[in-house]
Amino acid sequence: MLDIFALVSDAFNKKASDVHLSVGCHPVYRINGLLELQRNYPVITEKDLLDSIERLFERIDFHALENKKEIDFAFDVGEEIRVRGNLYYERRKPALALRLITKRIRTFEELGLPSILKEFAERDSGLILVAGPTGSGKSTTLAAIIDHINSNYPYHIITIEDPIEYVFTNKKSVVHQRELGQDTKSFYDGLKYALRQDPDVILVGEMRDLETMALALTAAETGHLVLSTIHTNSAATAPERIIDVFPPHQQKQVALQLANTLVAVIYQRLLRRADGKGMVPILEILVGTPAVKNLIRENKLHQIESIMQTSAKQGMVLFDDALFKAYVNGLIDKSQVYEYARNPEEMRRKIG
Repeated sequence: MLDIFALVSDAFNKKASDVHLSVGCHPVYRINGLLELQRNYPVITEKDLLDSIERLFERIDFHALENKKEIDFAFDVGEEIRVRGNLYYERRKPALALRLITKRIRTFEELGLPSILKEFAERDSGLILVAGPTGSGKSTTLAAIIDHINSNYPYHIITIEDPIEYVFTNKKSVVHQRELGQDTKSFYDGLKYALRQDPDVILVGEMRDLETMALALTAAETGHLVLSTIHTNSAATAPERIIDVFPPHQQKQVALQLANTLVAVIYQRLLRRADGKGMVPILEILVGTPAVKNLIRENKLHQIESIMQTSAKQGMVLFDDALFKAYVNGLIDKSQVYEYARNPEEMRRKIG
């Protein structure tokens, strides 16, 4: 019989970030970015997996909507582990993806994040965006920013998440966390009503659609600090990604709002440490300086990367420069530099 709680504890002790359960396969853990088959567990049958999911939902008092084929949920295992789960179907059979999160929220220093993120967190209004592929640590970075605010400022913080990952306890701030499906219908609804709930800081788990983006920009423009994630493959392309979501007749107004509110865009990836002991974040940072804001207003978005190249003193970092610095400091090995560099030929010349 499959015990998901025991399995999660085992995976956590082995420093896994994810667990995959599917019919006809042994459990699979992702450890230091790589998938590892756990042959010490039996092959999972469909009945075992369905029974274990039913027991899990009963234990965490989660009521899924009937006939849904993709279901997000979250639960705790013991006092250390928070799990974000997704139940889905493939080839008409159930499968489960579990993301393991430490319940203790780590500081910028513990995570190896640059100190400029504290400066972003200390702004009283504006828009902070975190980009990166799935599994790149976006939620962990946002949690560190929220926890810094919570620890230092008497603010009202509202989060809208799908599902709730890190659970915050009130420190200097008051934190209210709302989960899609349980506490609010959508990011748009949660954000719309958040503006009536006297917030200082709003975390929107993801800017998925035009309506949510428009409301997030309005919230940032009216004196709130808004944090969210966005799907782009670099920090420099985030402004274009936002503007292009809107119809042509609205794009100029959106560009003005974005220019008025942008604090920073952080693009990040997690790479394996050279010593094999965990992962290291590699961050590309775009800061909303007057020069950057002017390019957004004038629709010269293609020039943003050039500004980033010459603005290190303002805290801006290009991804390849962050990658090279991590290599020079011995944090990652040469193979990863070549694999993830945007300009691998230039990187080969630098490394020699």
